[in-house]
Amino acid sequence: MIPNKKNKMDINTIIILVIIGILSGILGGMVGVGGGIVIVPALIYFLGFNQLDAQGTSLALIMFPVGILGVMQYYKQGHVDFNIVLFIAIGFVVGSFLGSKISLSIPQETVKKVFALLMIAIAVKMLFFDKPKQKVSIQKSNTTQDSIHDTIQQNKPTK
Repeated sequence: MIPNKKNKMDINTIIILVIIGILSGILGGMVGVGGGIVIVPALIYFLGFNQLDAQGTSLALIMFPVGILGVMQYYKQGHVDFNIVLFIAIGFVVGSFLGSKISLSIPQETVKKVFALLMIAIAVKMLFFDKPKQKVSIQKSNTTQDSIHDTIQQNKPTK
């Protein structure tokens, strides 16, 4: 499930979401890439989203123009948090304006190279540097905090 979905978002999370929006907006404005290229990996790597939550959130950003039916399916399964979508969208609006200004002021070949480097960097990260996430279950009980710590330690994989 989406991190912080049950809890209120702290200021650091909001700042990260707006930065993701700005950066993806800049890249979208510069080289025409969509959320799937920038937002999905950013949500996974910077905020710990799982793949489906990241895809649902990214799709929700374009929900009104083209993706409303897809967003409804992700939302029904719990993979969309509209509070998160709001903050990324705010950043995306600003970022896309800035990105388009930058892109229109530099040579087309430079824009093409930025796009190609972005695609390569994301592909290399996903292919060679992603590690499978290990699930750690914390069982709630009426025992002390030490018991919870012991449960976590027991569930840690051994090296």
